[in-house]
Amino acid sequence: MILTEKQKKKAQMLESTKRLINLLLVLGCIALEVGIFAYHWIFHFQYNVVEPLRHFWFKGHLLEIAIYAIILLMFSNMYGGMRLGYLKNSEIVFSQMFATFLAEILIYGELSLMAFQLFLPHYFIQMILEQLAVVLIYIPVANKVYRHIFPPRRLLLIYGWKNPDDLKNKFETRKDKYIIADRISADDGYDAVVKRINDDLSTGKCNAVVIGDVSEMQRKPIIKYCYGNSIRFYLLPKINDVILTGAEELHVFDSPILLSREYSLTIEERVVKRAIDLICSIILLIVTSPFMLITAIAVKAYDKGPVLYRQTRVTRGGREFTIYKFRSMKVDAESDGVARLSSKGDDRVTPVGKFIRKCRLDELPQLYNILIGDMSFIGPRPERPEIIKQYTEIMPEFEFRTKVKAGLAGFAQVYGKYNTTPYDKLKLDLIYIEKYSILLDLKLMLLTLKVLLWPDSTEGVEKEQITALKNANVNPDSNGEKLK
Repeated sequence: MILTEKQKKKAQMLESTKRLINLLLVLGCIALEVGIFAYHWIFHFQYNVVEPLRHFWFKGHLLEIAIYAIILLMFSNMYGGMRLGYLKNSEIVFSQMFATFLAEILIYGELSLMAFQLFLPHYFIQMILEQLAVVLIYIPVANKVYRHIFPPRRLLLIYGWKNPDDLKNKFETRKDKYIIADRISADDGYDAVVKRINDDLSTGKCNAVVIGDVSEMQRKPIIKYCYGNSIRFYLLPKINDVILTGAEELHVFDSPILLSREYSLTIEERVVKRAIDLICSIILLIVTSPFMLITAIAVKAYDKGPVLYRQTRVTRGGREFTIYKFRSMKVDAESDGVARLSSKGDDRVTPVGKFIRKCRLDELPQLYNILIGDMSFIGPRPERPEIIKQYTEIMPEFEFRTKVKAGLAGFAQVYGKYNTTPYDKLKLDLIYIEKYSILLDLKLMLLTLKVLLWPDSTEGVEKEQITALKNANVNPDSNGEKLK
């Protein structure tokens, strides 16, 4: 055994301590924000509600403060404000500020209902500014304390057919959390890999393992070895792994069975999902109509070209439909007839286009696509037929994304970026398909609000790329996984 029982208990204790300190640091920020609300509630807010509610009992004060605390905790957990040590410092700050702002909207609505009129904003705005100041100061300090106590995890990378530098570079974007301290090819053989794991862990060079693009036959014994010896390991899943995440566990007598259903969504789920799409698209079409009018005028005024950009995309079952967007590129952007994604610093994008893309105003006409049933609010983003053809030539599984209706936003948009590779987009979209629920849809709709304001998600592909597809290396496995 690579680890003694004493070492295992020490590792478990370290992880428990890590979680506890993380929780305490996060709750410190929440406590400060709730304390500011409690102060303003007791000394200001309660005196602006209707007469019968002005003098709360002590338990009434506690109830109101508890309601605010629960709302703030809910949004903080949803948007990542509680993920010290996991997200980038800037993203944690932004997430917590965003969560705080949404909590204020809800509590302002509650106070307005209690007062039977719009609540007086003076002290409320003061409270928001005080809380945002706390977040701006506290989160960076707390994150620095956490990083000081728990330095980045040092990893041994076990790689397969891909260039290990690609994965190493991806991990290096989070040097505050991960360091690839060593690497070894799975082709060196099981014995060599196990020896390297033992050497690195025993000397302290590494304290965890990451299993990359290793074939299923090679990785099975490695996974069992790590699991059997209580070694922390990270695994880059293959398509088959992702598909099984949504399997239902059954038992036939004493035999466990995993069931993967032939239909991704049940009839009840499809009815509720369509009802949500109809109601929300109608409301948003009405609310955003002034913005759409202004955008249309700006696009037309810039170069006198067409306001809308029409393009053929693919939705559920491979059905093609026409998607509508406000035009953000020059009229002759694809005059050569070659389909390509937008690249970093793309000179085809007009100045007006850059602005409406940044604000996501160019996507608003797709509310009409949702209204008529071509798209849903949440689902895999629809691709162009010619681009799908390119992807499926070397990755046939890419068509799995069409098991559900295309969406305005989805798992790949919330947890990925514009330039996320097709293979990773597929895995993210399959996670959504396999784990689908109405609650997941609602959660992703709320998380999309954060994505709309976070600049990383709009990053284009590299200039030398025609699509999000990079160099097409060939995987020795026969499962179609050939993309970087």
